Amino acid sequence: MQEHASISARLDVPSDSSTAILAAITAVRTTTPLVQCLTNAVVSNITANALLAAGAAPAMCDTPAESYDFARIATGVLVNGGTPSAEQYEGMRQAIAGAKDAGTPWVLDPVAAGALTARTDFYREVMQLSPAVIRGNASEVGVLAGSGRGGRGVDATDKAEDVLAAARVFSQQTGATVAISGAIDYVVTGDQVTAVEGGHPTMAQVIGTGCFLGALVAAYAGAALAAGLDRHDAVVAAHAHTAAAGSVAGSLYATKPGSFAVAWLDALAELSAEQILERVSLRELKAGGQA
Repeated sequence: MQEHASISARLDVPSDSSTAILAAITAVRTTTPLVQCLTNAVVSNITANALLAAGAAPAMCDTPAESYDFARIATGVLVNGGTPSAEQYEGMRQAIAGAKDAGTPWVLDPVAAGALTARTDFYREVMQLSPAVIRGNASEVGVLAGSGRGGRGVDATDKAEDVLAAARVFSQQTGATVAISGAIDYVVTGDQVTAVEGGHPTMAQVIGTGCFLGALVAAYAGAALAAGLDRHDAVVAAHAHTAAAGSVAGSLYATKPGSFAVAWLDALAELSAEQILERVSLRELKAGGQA
């Protein structure tokens, strides 16, 4: 109990939030949430391995014939449109339908929204279907929230801070928690905004660390729902988990992306809940965007 209190004192969030974040991390570690990943071909392997390391169970089930049924038994569902095909679009629609019918939290990761018309139209279609979380970079979130034109492919051309106001409105309109990745990550649920600062720049040199975060968010959202925990705090916990692992890996292999990737996987598995919070900075923001 004393250890938890000392951690709370170093975080600029209410003590009940830090306690809930610790509880969310513990819930993932103790329940092994089953995550259905409808994700892109480039990141499938690292996503599966990283989910296992973090304490979840991956299932890369995306065929239209099976996606609906699997979403009904999954703990959480990830819909990531990075390398879509007509068949995968249909599989995603089926998974979303199954998730909605079963009350399974599903996460939309709108990769390259705004850069390409077909996928942007798809994201706009499915974001009306009650995602629990919409997670992307500032340009992806901005274009879906109506405040931007999208980025350069998968790369953001906007700053997360510039789309916070739109993200608040977007969260209220969709009912989703909106997570914006950047140098500082922001988790937005209505007027509640939490900044998560941590990680390491080398994460940007390892393909899949961003897309994996969507899968980890699905794991945390599902575990939180089952445990009766707050979704916002669970999404913050997911961001803290991957950022803390990045911090550890960066302290060991700052200039070696290959070694960094292995160390990051190891840290996802090895860090305790308390160590995760020790490696990040969390701040609650006021309505105007200030800490």
